[in-house]
Amino acid sequence: MTRSLDPYGAIDRQRQPHGYVEHLEARGRTPAQRRLRRRFLRFARIAPGQRVLEIGSGTGIITRDAAARLGARGVVIGVDPSRVMTQAARRLARAGGFGSRLVHAVGDGARLRFATNSFDRVFAVTVLLHVENSTAVLREMIRVARPGGLVAVQDQDFGSLTLDHPDRALTARIMDGVVGRMYPDPFSGRTMFGRLVRLGLRRVRLAVDVFQDTKLEPYTHAMLRRRAENAMRLGLASPRAAATWISHVERLAAVGQFAFTLNYYAARGVKP
Repeated sequence: MTRSLDPYGAIDRQRQPHGYVEHLEARGRTPAQRRLRRRFLRFARIAPGQRVLEIGSGTGIITRDAAARLGARGVVIGVDPSRVMTQAARRLARAGGFGSRLVHAVGDGARLRFATNSFDRVFAVTVLLHVENSTAVLREMIRVARPGGLVAVQDQDFGSLTLDHPDRALTARIMDGVVGRMYPDPFSGRTMFGRLVRLGLRRVRLAVDVFQDTKLEPYTHAMLRRRAENAMRLGLASPRAAATWISHVERLAAVGQFAFTLNYYAARGVKP
């Protein structure tokens, strides 16, 4: 079975796809990610009674937050290409008691099975950097939004990632060298504003947020370990160098000196 270098581009083809469910949920439980979600949903103007669509909804972390804001008359639909993620999202939605106002379906964001002008809000969070046909996804998001409705996107930008580490040269090889070969568009965050303008949305606005971790949360730890492993696979670092690099990260965390930040760029626009 082929494994994608970017696991989030092909979850169901990974060796242990169910592990990514807990991985995403663990990230979602961190205080920094909760703050990011709250600010994004305010930015996307999610409000009671709306009909909302999320592209690339994963385990439904953000759809659950959105449904909680929409009240009894609102409806949220999440679409994701992964069957594993969609099954988990349905299970977690049932456990949360959301009922029929929160729906998850398997689907391709570049070929949505919804009528034109169907939704008040359409959004995608940390999705476009993982897909080859991101322009097609954006065009579909705009198509299914109603006139006067909002389309909102948010992506991290790996060019803005910072990690305090004593070996800066090795850190650059591991952190910067891998992303260009791992993600279809690792610097997508900075492009969000301009792309919505070029696609014809009106009153486009930009918001920048920063994810920070000074505790080496489990999600960050796993991400850094994967980055070191991929650097070895790509010949950017020897096994010894990668192991030493991770050991330094863990030692910094043990003495309370770990610092990691990553910028998230959000843009929203109104469909004419």
